[in-house]
Amino acid sequence: MRVLLDTQVMVHAYIGDVPLSRKVYALLSSPETLPLISAISMMEIAMKHDAGKLKMGAAEARQAIRDLGLQVIPFDSDHALRLYGLPRHHRDPFDRMLIATALARIFHLSDRIVSLRGTRA
Repeated sequence: MRVLLDTQVMVHAYIGDVPLSRKVYALLSSPETLPLISAISMMEIAMKHDAGKLKMGAAEARQAIRDLGLQVIPFDSDHALRLYGLPRHHRDPFDRMLIATALARIFHLSDRIVSLRGTRA
């Protein structure tokens, strides 16, 4: 199963400062799971680092990708077009782009609390 990790899941899974939910931990521990991270998450980490809100620098982000066995996927025009029609309760632009990516590629999207199955609308 291909699982697109939310930025916070990736950061907390690597740093280990916040426990992941049982569902997310089980998903990430399964040999059947292919963990993915979006280039959007890398952008979010870089911007938060530059703003002083996150201590994970570029070298540590690269190491997290390697250590967690993540495959980085691009954000492309198909993903951007899925932004049309997303409910407005998804206000964070990074979250919106991750949701759109999961919907466009039919991935599971994993956040700290639950695992959401991406489906085509």
